[in-house]
Amino acid sequence: MILSLYSSAVYSFDGILVFGLLFICTCAYLKKVPRLNGWLLSEKKGVWGVFYKAAVIGTRLHIAVAVSCLAMAFYVIFLK
Repeated sequence: MILSLYSSAVYSFDGILVFGLLFICTCAYLKKVPRLNGWLLSEKKGVWGVFYKAAVIGTRLHIAVAVSCLAMAFYVIFLK
């Protein structure tokens, strides 16, 4: 019963938005760590390039990402 409740939330639109925002914030944070920056964010193309592109989005649009995180937190805590 509990498993079915959580599996339905995986495919919701707000769940995808939360995952995307957390992924962008995590990659932007990992870009600031020198050891992980060279290892994880060195590729700019292919599958590993997704991490690099998310880190670039997080660092260049940091104000928009922060506002989106706050808006999504308000939505999840109070409206959902």
